[in-house]
Amino acid sequence: MLSISGIAGLHGGEFGEIATYLPGRRVAGIRLGGPAGCEIHVIALYPADLPALGEAVRRYVEPIVDGPVRVVFQDIRQPLADQVSAEKQVPS
Repeated sequence: MLSISGIAGLHGGEFGEIATYLPGRRVAGIRLGGPAGCEIHVIALYPADLPALGEAVRRYVEPIVDGPVRVVFQDIRQPLADQVSAEKQVPS
């Protein structure tokens, strides 16, 4: 999911309550099952077109889960200095 431009990471909620438990590990920011289907809680990079970014996350996740996918924007943050310099580089 971090390969989607504009996503800084997943967000586990205020107290880490948004998570999926897998054998031997816990994945913060993703909640599977229940009536909501799948919830993906993300941190977006500023500036962001949130509707387009939400749709990109939904398209990425829908093929690998059953049921609806709900994207929740938990936070928006400024890009780190190395992310900004990488975006300004022009490919040769």
